[in-house]
Amino acid sequence: MPINASYEFSNAEKQFYSAQTDEEKLLALEEMLRTMPKHKGAENLRANLRARYKKLKEKLEARKKKTGKKFSIKKGEMQVTLVGLTNSGKSSILKALTNANPEIASYGFTTKEPQVGILNYENCQIQIVDLPPIGSENFDTGIINTSDTALIVVEKIHEIPEVEKVLTKFRGKRIVVFNKIDLYDEDTKRKINETLKSKKYNFVTISCKTGENLDELKEKIFKSFDKIRVYTKSPDEKNPDNEPIIMPPDSTIEDVAKIIFKGKIDIIKKIRIWGPSSKFSGQEVGLKHHLKDKDIVEFLTH
Repeated sequence: MPINASYEFSNAEKQFYSAQTDEEKLLALEEMLRTMPKHKGAENLRANLRARYKKLKEKLEARKKKTGKKFSIKKGEMQVTLVGLTNSGKSSILKALTNANPEIASYGFTTKEPQVGILNYENCQIQIVDLPPIGSENFDTGIINTSDTALIVVEKIHEIPEVEKVLTKFRGKRIVVFNKIDLYDEDTKRKINETLKSKKYNFVTISCKTGENLDELKEKIFKSFDKIRVYTKSPDEKNPDNEPIIMPPDSTIEDVAKIIFKGKIDIIKKIRIWGPSSKFSGQEVGLKHHLKDKDIVEFLTH
């Protein structure tokens, strides 16, 4: 250990020597390089760590190319990916939000391949994919780059830039999920929230253990898609269908009708609506009427 080494460096060094996999060693080396002393006396150590880091990274990249393992997942209408470092709690989040039952363990790199679950949010089916952790030989950015929303799962604020490094080609919405908030007292929670706000992140602090803010996370996930839900009912029904039609914002009655009647909208005789876009319940409207989230539409046909 070098002179004037910080606690963070010492801890990272211990993690390196206790690491059981090359992926864990690489992460520990990254932390050692980040936290090591900056003075001139540490130049030799810095050069040694950089050389060791480069050699190990090349080894892992060569292994990844050799295995050539690629994963293919059929993309859902609304898809979210969980992205984070090992032991950030991604699998616990997948289990808390969806019907999936992934393997969860205290040791690193538990997730070996993408795990898929479905979040049922107010009868909307949202596909959530938990990827292997960053640094794993099975980690691949292909699924991330085509997904609609990325959940950046972290335990510490300084981890956010590390995760964002793999999102250079991702063009969807981002939500920072600060996990395991139950480990902190109220004063520390307040400081974490203030720091994330000051950095202008779209974020939510959660705990899978206590359930804290999981409903807020679900709402943020749905809103990230920028969609509206339109429900339909026929004249002889008292209640609308439970499963909504998912539409882009500012869609019209005509857009919905084309989906329901497969383009044959000339059979429509009358249209009535209930909900946010109506002036009163059961308002009669035309095909060009613009819809809002949670509107209910009734079509009368010839």
